[in-house]
Amino acid sequence: MLRLVHGMTLPSIGPLRAVGIDDGAIRKGQTYGTLIVDLDRRRPIDLLPDRTSPTVAAWLRRHPGITVITRDRSSEYARAATLGAPAALQVADRWHLLLNLRQALERWLTRVHGRLRCLPSLPIGDGRRPGQRLCTYRRSEAEIAVSRDSRARRLVAYEDVRRRSQAGETLLAIARATGLARGTVRKYAQAESFPERAARRPEPSHLDPHLAHPEERMTQGGENAMELWRELRGRGFAGTHRQVHRFVAERRTRPARRTARKWLVRTSSPAADTIALPSPKQLAWFLTQPVEARPPHATAAIGRIEQDPEAARFGALAQLFATLIRSCCVDGTPPADPAGELDIWLDAARLSDIPALKTFAAGLERDGAAVRAALTTSWSNGQAEGQISRVKMLKRTMYGRAGFPLLRRRVLLAA
Repeated sequence: MLRLVHGMTLPSIGPLRAVGIDDGAIRKGQTYGTLIVDLDRRRPIDLLPDRTSPTVAAWLRRHPGITVITRDRSSEYARAATLGAPAALQVADRWHLLLNLRQALERWLTRVHGRLRCLPSLPIGDGRRPGQRLCTYRRSEAEIAVSRDSRARRLVAYEDVRRRSQAGETLLAIARATGLARGTVRKYAQAESFPERAARRPEPSHLDPHLAHPEERMTQGGENAMELWRELRGRGFAGTHRQVHRFVAERRTRPARRTARKWLVRTSSPAADTIALPSPKQLAWFLTQPVEARPPHATAAIGRIEQDPEAARFGALAQLFATLIRSCCVDGTPPADPAGELDIWLDAARLSDIPALKTFAAGLERDGAAVRAALTTSWSNGQAEGQISRVKMLKRTMYGRAGFPLLRRRVLLAA
């Protein structure tokens, strides 16, 4: 069968007008190739063994006549398109523009997350629906001890990275010396304070559909967990009494009658009604979502961090940029002068005094022609992104053991 596949004639490429370029892992984390897609015929036309600019530029020179090249924000592909097809119009992918914005937000939020956690919750509410939990149940003492030990180890690593960074060591040298991933080293080196792990949102529980009843009963003074459990069983609750006990234990206003003496200090006062701030990744996602699509808890979290003036400026500019990109999509209603709107936004970003935002804006200016083409044309790199997913599927059917020649033939013959 392999001899038959290798002996088959590959389909001809034919004249090309518009191509999409994207990279895909041949061996994840080690070897990457470049897939080239004919955007007019919607099919892959070649798979290159690497993603370097000389290889891609040489392929483009062998196929003159290309007038449009869509790509992501990779500087290698930008250089390759400039060298191999200087007369072609380069179009940055709009999805990647939003992705890069979210990544810039996440990096900045990771650095200042400790400062934002100190901001108080606003009195407008926390975005909770009736009967919805905003925090997980209290863990056991053994789980708390494991979490405490893990935090202590991460704190030691953070202080070591900060000390080495302030001494002038490079991030790569610190990563090699400490054994930490470069992303972790960068996060620790840039953080204003120790980056605590964000509290997770609660997982679904059998008690969730019945929370309204115990909450109402506890406002009336009913804090007997077993009594509440019996009432819930009559309402169809199929869980055990332990879930009800954990729910009631966090909201008691006074100790239960049979509470052991060693726990009296811990249960003598009600639990603090604090809402944990979402993680930097979640906050970055919330800030780039359309305002009308945000869930209530996202609106509450954004209102909380916008008490910080720098976060308010960054969030407002991020929302303006995301709205501009979405309005220029095929189904959107673009402004009369999207390139002019982009220039106004870039001026505002430069004057913001936020390093992460200024870095993002500088990258957009370096890639200015391709970014403006993304706002003023309907071309997109979505075809190449979809074909990359198809390449992954073909790799899995061969258990990842196929060499590059066989993978290339299967990608092109299956088209």
